Amino acid sequence: MKIVANSVVSIHYTLTDEQGTVIDSSAGSSPLNYLSGAGNIIPGLDNALMGLSVGDTKDVVVQPADGYGEIDPDLIQTLPHEAFGGIEQIEVGMEFQAEGPDGHVQFITVKDVDEDGVTIDANHALAGKVLHFAVSIEAVRTAEEEEIAHGHVH
Repeated sequence: MKIVANSVVSIHYTLTDEQGTVIDSSAGSSPLNYLSGAGNIIPGLDNALMGLSVGDTKDVVVQPADGYGEIDPDLIQTLPHEAFGGIEQIEVGMEFQAEGPDGHVQFITVKDVDEDGVTIDANHALAGKVLHFAVSIEAVRTAEEEEIAHGHVH
C-alpha cells in the first residue's frame, strides 16, 4: 500500500542539520507513527513521503518554509528582569513556557542576559534551519474513521 492522505504511517528516521549533526532519531526506539496529511509532522516531510510504500527509504531535505518556518524577529524581545520575578538566576539557554497571544502554550528560550534585561526567543528551536531526514517506511495502513475525525493515530 502506498502512502496517501489519511494513511497511518510508521517511519524510522534520523534528522540532521546541514553539517550532518544528528538532531533527533528514532533509532533504538519505536517507529514514529503519524496520520498523513493531518499536520502531525512538518509539511515538507509529509509531502515528500506521499506515494512511498513499506520498505522504501528516502533522504528528504526540508527548507525552513516547509519545516518550522523562518525566524520571526517579532518573537525575539528583551524583557525587564522584573518579568522573571521569583527566579533567582536567569541563564542563557533556560527554557520557559508562556501563554502566547492565541492562548496556546508557547515555549521561550533565554538568548541573552545583561544589565538591560533578558532577551528571549519564542521561535521554534528549528526555525530557519534546513532539515535533512533519512527515512525508512516501516508500515502503512488506511486510517480508521475515528483516527481521521480526531486527526491523529490511535
